Amino acid sequence: MAGSFHRVACGDCENEQVVFGKASSVVSCAVCGTTLATPTGGEAEFHGEIVETVEAR
Repeated sequence: MAGSFHRVACGDCENEQVVFGKASSVVSCAVCGTTLATPTGGEAEFHGEIVETVEAR
């Protein structure tokens, strides 16, 4: 039932940020503010490229 952490690359500025796979709120890029992930009630919908899974649980 635990989620994973993913390193997501922003499509606009290429900043990489670690995002929880089951994010319960909108996650924005810390540099440019572009939406990286939106909650869906389960696994978040990612809008950037998932570079790697940092920690899988």
